[in-house]
Amino acid sequence: MDRLMRAERWCLRGHLLSMAFGLAGLLWVMPHPEILEHLPAGPMMYRWSLAGGGVVYIVLGTIAVILHTYRNFGWRVLLTFLVPAIAISLSSELLGTSTGFPFGDYSYLNGLGYKIAGLVPFTIPMSWFYLGISSYLLARGGLLRSGRGMGRQLGAIAIGATLLMSWDFVLDPAMSQTAMPFWYWHTPGAFFGMPYQNFAGWFLTGAVFMAVAAGLWRGQGQVQRLTKGQLAVPIVMYLANFTFAMAMSLAEGMVVPVALGILVGALPAIVCWYFADSDPAPKSIPTDKPETLVSVGSGAPAASK
Repeated sequence: MDRLMRAERWCLRGHLLSMAFGLAGLLWVMPHPEILEHLPAGPMMYRWSLAGGGVVYIVLGTIAVILHTYRNFGWRVLLTFLVPAIAISLSSELLGTSTGFPFGDYSYLNGLGYKIAGLVPFTIPMSWFYLGISSYLLARGGLLRSGRGMGRQLGAIAIGATLLMSWDFVLDPAMSQTAMPFWYWHTPGAFFGMPYQNFAGWFLTGAVFMAVAAGLWRGQGQVQRLTKGQLAVPIVMYLANFTFAMAMSLAEGMVVPVALGILVGALPAIVCWYFADSDPAPKSIPTDKPETLVSVGSGAPAASK
């Protein structure tokens, strides 16, 4: 498990650094290409970033979340979310890029990797998975700490899908309306180029695969009462990706999507994490000397005289 934890942390750090590197390229280097002349291997790094930077940060984020979910909850919990999330989101995206339902009439450009059926980059369902499970775990952590009733289960699905949809408030303008778009709308909508239908599609798609996972997670006690420690990676993942998209939207002067995303997404995500169970304090056991207590797993006395 120590190796898995180290791999998870390195992938999470790589994910965050890749986003920061990409953000610097899009917001700093692209408007001022002369900067590349003063950076070692600047042109080569910039070309690599444009060609594969988006793929790298999504793949690293996916691996980090897979390792985190497996370490904390096991293979069954991981696979019963991963498979429905990938299958349902990919189906929605293929349907959307072919027919315009449920998101609207759009197409993907280059920069996000090989396109499945020539339509949807393979990284797109991966991003649905890692942001989807992060959103849903946060919602469960905030709602299921004091009960497991059907109302709370449905509430967790609704809040999880809302958190996921709220990410798109800042993501879509950043990725489709800026200087280097990754997809475009054939029929631009009223909300900063996006049709309102897009948000309904996001909510519906997320709610469906979260509902499937909720049904498959029944009887899995490890996901019923989540702690702040178990939600550390989900909250970091959600807020980091939100911040990346927010920075790009703000750079283009799009304040309204950012404000809406913060109100409906970032703040509720933080509240869900805050109201999750606290991590249990390390237990202490007495040694053969009554006056000494040793903290389990610490290797050092908790208190001694």
